[in-house]
Amino acid sequence: MNESMRKALLILGELNNDDLNWMLQKGKKEVISPGHTLIYEGRPINAFYIVLRGTLSVVLDDKELAKISKGEVVGEISFIDSRTPVATVKALDEVVVLSVPQLQLTMKIQREEGFAARFYHGILLCLADRMRGTVNRLGKGTALEEVYYGETEEHLPISPEHLQIAEAKFNWLMSYVGEQ
Repeated sequence: MNESMRKALLILGELNNDDLNWMLQKGKKEVISPGHTLIYEGRPINAFYIVLRGTLSVVLDDKELAKISKGEVVGEISFIDSRTPVATVKALDEVVVLSVPQLQLTMKIQREEGFAARFYHGILLCLADRMRGTVNRLGKGTALEEVYYGETEEHLPISPEHLQIAEAKFNWLMSYVGEQ
């Protein structure tokens, strides 16, 4: 399992089947052409994205900070703190995302405590994993190309059984939107 898949699995592993069905019903598949921008620094965004295919580049002041690929989420930080993005996110190749409108997601969270708890716990796991990777990278002075953000599969904050279920959910999501 690659690093980016881990991110989706951390989130999807927390959601139940009804949650996932809701995201698929409210979300839509979007295709971003190479070189096009998904998120602009300083501009509000109105969606939470799950990357289904392709690679995005996170850029600040013409410097690439990170790459985002299949299985990762985009827009989660702006969703949590309601501030505009601090970086621009561009497609390096053809990218396919599941775009879930922030307004719909916010209303679902406000109406359903169970969904809110599962969704936020998944986001927290993802952000904690990312923070560990950032600290590890900064501490070791590792170049972006050499980054391995988390721990090994056996050290994930979810059980192997939970991981298998999360992988099945991601595969189902991919087939539902015609990406598998």
